[in-house]
Amino acid sequence: MVRELSEPSASYDRFSAFNPAGRAGASFKPQHFEAIAAEPASIGFLEVHAENYMGAGGPPHAALTKIRQMLPVSLHGVCMSIGGLNPLDREHLARFAGLVERYEPCLVSEHLAWSSHDDVFYNDLLPLPYTDETLARVCAHIDQLQEAIGRPILLENPSTYVLFKESTWGETGFLREIVRRTGCGLLLDVNNVFVSATNHGYSATEYLADFPLEHVGEIHLAGHDQQEDDEGATLLIDSHDRPVADPVWTLFETVIAAQGPITTLVEWDADVPDWPVLRSEAAAAEAILRRHGHARTTGKRHAAQLS
Repeated sequence: MVRELSEPSASYDRFSAFNPAGRAGASFKPQHFEAIAAEPASIGFLEVHAENYMGAGGPPHAALTKIRQMLPVSLHGVCMSIGGLNPLDREHLARFAGLVERYEPCLVSEHLAWSSHDDVFYNDLLPLPYTDETLARVCAHIDQLQEAIGRPILLENPSTYVLFKESTWGETGFLREIVRRTGCGLLLDVNNVFVSATNHGYSATEYLADFPLEHVGEIHLAGHDQQEDDEGATLLIDSHDRPVADPVWTLFETVIAAQGPITTLVEWDADVPDWPVLRSEAAAAEAILRRHGHARTTGKRHAAQLS
C-alpha cells in the first residue's frame, strides 16, 4: 500500500511567471539552506531530486517547504526508469505525483534511461537501444507518468558510454518522435551532449544542430570527469562533482545565441562546494542568458525602428 504524503503546512501561490525564463538555478542541498534563505533573490530557482523526498515528512520536507515559500522549485526524477522493460512502479509513481501536487514545481523532468529491473533499483541511469520497440515502450511510460501528474514532463537526453548495434534511430530523431507522440517537452543536458560526443567520437555541434531545440523547456549544465578506457582512449564521466568545463560553456552559449534565454540549471551532486561557489556557476549561466536576451530585445527594437 502506498503511504500518502502528508498535507503541506503552507498554502502556495502559483508563480505568475511559472517558468523562470531568463534565470538560472542550482541544485538544492540542505547544507546551503541558511545561505539561500539569507538572499533568495540571488538565484532564479532550485532543483530537487524527487527520490530524496519520497518520505511523508521529517527534516527534508520541512526544509523544502520553506524553500518553496521563497523560490520556484523544479522536480527532477532519477529512478522512474522510463525506458525499463517492466511497467512503471505504481508506488513510486504515486509518491512522485504526490510531490508534484504538494510542491507545485515550475518544471518536472525525468531521464531517457532505465534504472530498475524487477524490484532492484540501480544508482546509474543506463542507456537504451533506439528501436521501434523501445520507442513504443518509452512513449507508453511517459503517457502514464503525464496522466498521473496531470501535466507534461521534460525528458532529458542521456550521457552514454556504449552504443547498441540494434539501434535504428539516431538519438535526436528518437527524442523528436517521443515529443510528437506524447506531447512532452525536452530537457537538454549540454554536458551530457559533450560527454557522449567525446566518448563516441562524433561532433557535439552537429548533434545540437539536429536537436529539436524548439521543444526544450530547460537546460542542464554540470561538470564531468576525464578518465581513460582500457585502450587508453579518453572517457568522460558525467560526474556532477566540479565546475562546468569550458567546452560545455561554449556549447551552451551557442544554444542560447540561437534560441534565446532558456531556463538553465547548474547541477552539482558530489563533492558539493560551499554555496557561493555553486551560486557563482549559476551566475555565470545567467550572465549568458541575460546577454543574449538583451541582444534579442535590442535587435527587435532596432528592426521596429527601421520598419
